[in-house]
Formats: sequence, C-alpha cells, structure tokens
Amino acid sequence: MREANQISAGTLYVVATPIGNLEDITLRALRILKEVDLIAAEDTRHTRQLLNHFEIQTPLISYYREKEAERSDELVQKLLSGLTVALVSDAGTPGISDPGAVLVHKARAAGIVIVPLPGPSALTAALSAAGIAEGAFLFLGFAPPKKGQRQKFLSAFVEAPWSLVLYESPHRIQGLLADVLEILGDRRAFWGRELTKLYEDLQTGTISQLLERASVQRNRGEFVLIIEPGLCRQVTGADLEETLLWYQHHTELSLKDVSQRVAKDLGLSRSEVYQKALQVWAATPDPS
Repeated sequence: MREANQISAGTLYVVATPIGNLEDITLRALRILKEVDLIAAEDTRHTRQLLNHFEIQTPLISYYREKEAERSDELVQKLLSGLTVALVSDAGTPGISDPGAVLVHKARAAGIVIVPLPGPSALTAALSAAGIAEGAFLFLGFAPPKKGQRQKFLSAFVEAPWSLVLYESPHRIQGLLADVLEILGDRRAFWGRELTKLYEDLQTGTISQLLERASVQRNRGEFVLIIEPGLCRQVTGADLEETLLWYQHHTELSLKDVSQRVAKDLGLSRSEVYQKALQVWAATPDPS
C-alpha cells in the first residue's frame, strides 16, 4: 500500500484546482503539483498563472479538448515509463464538463494507478448555496448550443423528479432560460455566477424572473443553473383536462393565453399544455 504522503512513480494524479479564488486550492494539491514530473493542463497559459502564484516550477504540457485523444496516448506512454503526471483543467475538477475523461479511461485500461485529489467544483459550490436541491439531483453539464437541439434535449427531462443542474456560458444564458421556460415551465430556480470571485452573483427566483434579470444585466462568467422539479408528476391528465375545460367555458381568453397561464400555474411546459388544449377544445366545443 502506498504511503499517504508519498508520490508513486507512474501515477496519474487528477487534481482539482480553484474555480476563482486561488486560496481554495488544497495543501495536498499544492504538494502534488510541486512533486510530479509533469502537469497536463487544459490551457498551459491559464495554469501557469496558478503555478506562478504558488512558485511552482513543474513543466507543463497542453491537454485541451481538440487534442485530447492524441495527447492522451502520449501521456499514457510517459506514465508507463515511470513519470508522474498531474492532470488539471482551467478550473474545478477535470472530467466534469472539462477534458480529462479520455486520459483517465486510457490510463486505467493500461493498468496505471489513478489518484483523485478532490477540491473545488462549481457544481458542488452552487448546490451548497442554492438551498433548493434536497436529495438527488441530475447534472446535465452544458446543454446543446443550438435552439432546436437544446429544446429537444430539455424535453427529455420534463417529468424528471429531480432538480436539474446545468452549466452555461454568459452569451447563451438567455437562450437557455427562454427554452427552459418554454419546455419545462416557469419553475423555481437558482443561478450561481462568478462563483468564489469578486463579483460572485447568487440569484433565486422563477425561470421568468431570472430570464428578465439576464436580459438587463451584463452577464460575465459561466453560470451554474439549478432548476427545481416541476409539478407535472403531481398533475394527472384528468386534472389538466378539467382545468382547460374550465377556462374554455368560463373565460374569453384565447387558447394560447390559457396555455401560458395554466403552464405557469401548474409548473408544466407551455408546449405540452398547448398541445393538450388543442385536443381538449377541439373535442368539446364551447356551447356558446
């Protein structure tokens, strides 16, 4: 068995690094980064700033997504020759929506010892501050960038009984929130932006409220968006049909307006309610 504080030849260390505040790095991570033979970094320029801050001189090799398959083979050979390697991403934990999984998979297949060093993660930081995700949650990473693909992606989770956690870039956050509102409904949600940094921004509200905020403020830094489960699993088809019939027979609202209102009240997606309303209203015409 390895000594807890003894670095071992031919070992791959998966090292979590700060997501903003450099003081969040662990003492163990600092020691490993100093003692390994080589650091494989998502962006060597970014990691060099971290190393310079802590006066670490370990050589760097780039390991970014576009070269991940090719560079992982090279690193496996170095590990098999006895070198020790630390794998880091630009921020947080490698392999969590960042490069790293390919190298870890190949290293494990080659019989290389892999040692994870836990530490900073935007995912866990946001969950700890949200106060809404009790029990299980479903981490979805980044949603597809194109609207059609993103809506199809979100549709798979309409009835998911867990809180949904997504990452998003500042220039796509409005598009994501708009699609969440349309597909999943106006649920309660939380976002964490610029986590651990000077302008850290933690916001709670409904999806529509967050969308309004995103449309009027300057969005900088990546977002962690946490969406509470909808009420759809508590609303039966009969309940929805009865509600739609009431609006049809007792109000002058259009089918579109009714769909929007019912979706918001019940925490359902507007598209789902609209399709149901089409069926219900067509089958039971207004007697007036």
